[in-house]
Amino acid sequence: MEPQDHNRAVERGARIRSGDLEVGGTLAVPAGARGVVVFAHGSGSSRFSPRNQFVADHLRGRGLGTLLMDLLTEEEERIDARTGTLRFDIGLLTRRVVAALDWLARQDETRLLAVGCFGASTGAAAALVAATERPQAVRAVVSRGGRPDLAGQALEAVRAPTLLIVGGADEAVIEMNRKAMQRMAGAELVVVPGATHLFEEPGALEEVARLAASWFVRFLT
Repeated sequence: MEPQDHNRAVERGARIRSGDLEVGGTLAVPAGARGVVVFAHGSGSSRFSPRNQFVADHLRGRGLGTLLMDLLTEEEERIDARTGTLRFDIGLLTRRVVAALDWLARQDETRLLAVGCFGASTGAAAALVAATERPQAVRAVVSRGGRPDLAGQALEAVRAPTLLIVGGADEAVIEMNRKAMQRMAGAELVVVPGATHLFEEPGALEEVARLAASWFVRFLT
C-alpha cells in the first residue's frame, strides 16, 4: 500500500442523534475530498475497530472522507456484551446509519459530497437497508465479511452499486453472500483467497482496503 498522508485530513468528533439517544463518531475529511464513507461496524465492535480504522486510513489516502461511528450507545454495548442480541437488531442498527447519513448532509464539510457506506458483519445489512431508505444519498456500498442476508426483503430495493468482499476460507459467509447477490441489482462478489472472516492473514486486509477504495473512487467521484 502507498504511504498515507495523515496531515491532509481534518479530523473532529461527532455526536449523532438517533431518536432520544446519541452515539459517538469521528469524522475525517482530507483537503479536496471527493466523497465520504460511513463505516457500519460488525458484532461487538465500535468506531475504534482497528480493522475499520485501517481501511478508513487507506480511503483517506485516496481522497475520501470517513465517518467512523458507534452503532450502539455505551449502555447498549454493555447489554449486547451480555446478551449478544443488539448486534443482530438490524432495525436499530439501520436507524443509526440513517441518522449518520442525515448528519453528514447537515455538515459544511460533507453536505456536498457523494456518500458511500462500508459495512462489516451485521453492519453490512444495516448499511444496505439504510441505502434503500436514503437512495438519493448513498451512491455505493462495500461489505467486508458481511451478512447481507440479514437485510431481508430490502435487498431487492438496493440500487447503490454494491461490492461484497468475503474471505476464501469463510465458506458459510461466502454462500450467504452468493445468495444475497442473486437478489440484488448491481452487486459484485470478490473472494479474497485464503482469508478468514476477520481477514487477519498477511495481506488480506490490505486487499480489502484496496478493493474498497477502488469501488468508492469509481462510484463516488
